[in-house]
Amino acid sequence: MNYKSLKKNHRDLYRLLESERKRQDEVANLIASENYASPAVLEALGTIFTDKYAEGKSQQRYYFGNQYIDSVETLAQKLLFRVFQITARKWSINVQPYSGSIANLAVYVALLKPGDTVLAMSLEHGGHLTHGHKASFTSSLYNFVHYGVNAKGVIDYDQVAALAKKNKPKLIICGASAYPRTIDFKKFRQIADACGAYLMADISHIAGLIAGGVHPSPFPQADVITTTTHKTLRGPRAAVIFSKRELSEAIDKAVFPGLQGGPHENTIFAIAVMAQEAIRPAFKKYAQQIVKNAATLSQSLSKFGFDIVTGATSNHLLLVDLGNLGLSGKEAGLLLEKAGIIVNKNMIPGDKRKPWDPSGIRLGTPALTTRGMTEKEMALIAFYIKMTLIDRVSAAAVRKSVRNLTKKFPIWQ
Repeated sequence: MNYKSLKKNHRDLYRLLESERKRQDEVANLIASENYASPAVLEALGTIFTDKYAEGKSQQRYYFGNQYIDSVETLAQKLLFRVFQITARKWSINVQPYSGSIANLAVYVALLKPGDTVLAMSLEHGGHLTHGHKASFTSSLYNFVHYGVNAKGVIDYDQVAALAKKNKPKLIICGASAYPRTIDFKKFRQIADACGAYLMADISHIAGLIAGGVHPSPFPQADVITTTTHKTLRGPRAAVIFSKRELSEAIDKAVFPGLQGGPHENTIFAIAVMAQEAIRPAFKKYAQQIVKNAATLSQSLSKFGFDIVTGATSNHLLLVDLGNLGLSGKEAGLLLEKAGIIVNKNMIPGDKRKPWDPSGIRLGTPALTTRGMTEKEMALIAFYIKMTLIDRVSAAAVRKSVRNLTKKFPIWQ
């Protein structure tokens, strides 16, 4: 992108931008919730759509001068119908949420009353803060009951069914932020029907895999679906809500005026760009490669003696229990960062340590796959992780090897 004005008039800020660009270029990014937006998406975010205020829905604005804004928002919705192979006859799409957290809260506001019961996955077992964790504001508004995983690390659907029968939730949430296996949306639908609950799928992490056809779709089963757009979809930092048409009016009102003011139209423009990229054949190949890369990374680490939660992965991420190495997630993350490998510390099921210094790390392959890396590079990165955490080779030596690797795979060539 052209940063001439920044470089000329805001040199201190431009230096920070260049420093971050250099950092991203030189490291192996294994954070499962990060990716690299395409140059077109980044350009879209910096357009004059930034300057337009447009409260309300398309064709129903409180401001004037929105004919092109309306076209952008309508186009973004139409493209998303194609991305997920759904129709406007059954589904409605809201592209205005600022973030995944706001999208989830909007669903709660639309479908629940304060104090209503919600059944969701616990954060400790792979869920998300907004799924009713005690640190989240959501837990003070609604009565959250949590399910988890069994001894093998996979969702215990019998437990989910038993909790639903006992607590009679008004809403059941399926979806996770640190779960390495395929989610059975059909089973969740059956459980929701048995207790008369709405079913919400939070697919923020796996949306790109669903769009690419490498994970089952929740659309035949769920009443409402939320997703961020910046993870496996490679879009801007934002969110989208898909809802059954009979729920859409309540959802739309919850977003605006319930929780937000004017939508970020530059971001919606970027969502449209993202969606155009996601309907291209190359995106399916990309999604397939994400899963292949994650499987290879998991297998390679396992061979080196790392304890992989559930023994493998079926999607884009894996969890590593570091207990057998005598390391905490924080210690491992710091060592790897010095070596040029970026991960995030993460709790594992049944973790007895605290969230700020848990027993595990979470690794994901979307960003490195965007750079063009395949199974060969995943095996090599697993070796670098072994060198760092098991062999304790100097961080400088590993970082040099990582840099030599990343040079071959520039971000968006």
